[in-house]
Amino acid sequence: MATRKRRGDGEGSIYRDTDGRWRASVDVGYRGGKRVRKKFTGATRAEVAGKLTAALRDQQLGLPVARERLTLAGFLSQWLEWLKTPPPKVRPRTLTSYGQLVTQHLIPALGRILLAKLGPKHVDSLLHEKTASGLSARTVQYLHAVLRRALNQALKWDLIPRNVVTLVDPPKVQRPEIQPWAPEEARRFLAEVKGDRLEAIYSVAISCGLRQGEALGLQWQHVDLDNGVIQVREQLQRIDGKLRLADLKTDKSRRAITLPAVTLSALHTHRARQERERQFAGARWQDTGLVFTTTVGTGIDQRNLLRHFYAAIQRAGVRRVRWHDLRHCAASLLLAQGVPMKAVADTLGHSDIRLTMNLYAHLFPEAKREIAERMDAVLAPVAPSVAPEAATRKPS
Repeated sequence: MATRKRRGDGEGSIYRDTDGRWRASVDVGYRGGKRVRKKFTGATRAEVAGKLTAALRDQQLGLPVARERLTLAGFLSQWLEWLKTPPPKVRPRTLTSYGQLVTQHLIPALGRILLAKLGPKHVDSLLHEKTASGLSARTVQYLHAVLRRALNQALKWDLIPRNVVTLVDPPKVQRPEIQPWAPEEARRFLAEVKGDRLEAIYSVAISCGLRQGEALGLQWQHVDLDNGVIQVREQLQRIDGKLRLADLKTDKSRRAITLPAVTLSALHTHRARQERERQFAGARWQDTGLVFTTTVGTGIDQRNLLRHFYAAIQRAGVRRVRWHDLRHCAASLLLAQGVPMKAVADTLGHSDIRLTMNLYAHLFPEAKREIAERMDAVLAPVAPSVAPEAATRKPS
């Protein structure tokens, strides 16, 4: 029979079992209508008391109480739940992508391994297996990043002594060389969509470099047609199956952009067209305040916009590019006109000018030639000077 010992202050329940080992348990509340207790085992009473004290401390801090045999699957499930607790730790769309990677890849491959037993070799094998299965290097790299972030939290919760993911290198991702539309291609495309009900969104994307979600989330309250300025404040995303306005990618993404005349004109025309659509829709119109909407005022689904975009590309007879390449097109056109790199970074909402330079510096080899020519002008040898008397002396 197990010998129960008197509990110390704040220790919870500690007892010695028939096998001679010390055990403890702590009440973690109800789950699924049943009271749940988590147990700890040790060779000595002091060892178990230490584990129980740590568990009670974590419970007071609102952290998940770890079991001795906590698997990676159990921890990752706890971690995802913790990310949802107020205030949210990540944006909704990020949480969704984390959940997909955890449930589709991490738990099936490594879920049964005890969190405390997870080693670099497990992680390395996972990355190699996923790469061999045909998963893109970018996705495998993201898997590495998500698991690293999760285990960083486990480290903060004192569940593990080290983050083994940091000991494993993620796969290198070859970033494809950016080849945005040339000015002539951009003009041909805009000429094709002239008069289309979505003409203005393409003009905004190409001239201002807005991300797709930023363009779809643009609201009339943030558009100043009198002064020709738009304020990028939110983005439209599909979250839990519904189109919702969400926070931007970074604080730097919140920005004001002065519109070129061609885009300002397109927005004036667009607003008049939208007002006619509102009147025609009558009671069916939903006042979302969005600049770019369906014919009944609701937000435009990204997939529907892409179908319209690719159809317009085919009609225009220009190179098929991604929507995000319109953002690259805006950057390249600005740089080609001599706009400073810092101003381009601010227009695009980049968090760091180095990102802008890394993305677009290769587009302008002539800049490198100019640098070389200027350096040559400074360092080139000076021709020997001729004495004035020698220059004026007449031959004998």
